[in-house]
Amino acid sequence: MRPCESRTVEFDPQAFQGTAAYYSIGRPPYSQQLADTLTHELSLDCSGQLLDVGCGPGVLVLELAGLFRQAVALDPEVGMLREGQRRCQQAGVDNVRWVVGMAEDVPELDLGPCRVVTFGQSFHRVRRLEVAEIVYDLLEPGGSLVLISNEVDGRPRPDGPGYPSIPHALARDLIVAYLGESRRHYLATWNEGQPARFEDTLLQTRFGGSRTIYAPGRPDLVRNIDTVVANYFSMSYAAPRLFGDRRAEFETDLRRLLREHSPSGLYWDWPGDTEFVIATRPE
Repeated sequence: MRPCESRTVEFDPQAFQGTAAYYSIGRPPYSQQLADTLTHELSLDCSGQLLDVGCGPGVLVLELAGLFRQAVALDPEVGMLREGQRRCQQAGVDNVRWVVGMAEDVPELDLGPCRVVTFGQSFHRVRRLEVAEIVYDLLEPGGSLVLISNEVDGRPRPDGPGYPSIPHALARDLIVAYLGESRRHYLATWNEGQPARFEDTLLQTRFGGSRTIYAPGRPDLVRNIDTVVANYFSMSYAAPRLFGDRRAEFETDLRRLLREHSPSGLYWDWPGDTEFVIATRPE
């Protein structure tokens, strides 16, 4: 279950400072059917503008920019934008504009009408009612707000390739041992499961509701210790800068823990199915 409507802690726009390079290699990917699913559901035809809010290092725009005439990637962390721009240049994606800012800043950014506005696992970090209304005004008639995430809860778990799952609980305990109980509180605050789901929030806006669909996740994703470590360093609660001069010591202990739980150094990392919560502005 997702966090409640109003933010229980104030979001720090620099929360992901120093995590961009780790994010690119550590975060599990979305469904291989991501682009095809959105093309089908939203009748995309390479026209209009995409805005990806909280774009990080360009995870969504890399896959979706080609479905639009132009894409805008918005994030408060300059390092994320630089990493995303580098990755897009490397992939030959050249129709993306990179903008520094938060979701709440959109009315002042003169971004123009959008056909689609996406949030890739970032909508829980904004003032949701306010931002949904901002997006409504930004969308062209018939345009859609799309909240994209990997969802495990309630989804049928596939058979894995035979490797153990990542011992997340033990790794988080290790993070708390290094950074203090404030990290445990931070995790609980962002994940405490208050009543309002995204769908319930959207019911209270001019969108008047939403629909939810799924694309199959990747059942064969195998991680090595390097990419598991990168995943943790990509998180705001375990950003490398937080460890100060104990960063190398922490990484050594984390690698030791991971090796103990999988002598082969390999882990199965099922990210869940990719969920799309879609709210459309009427024609």
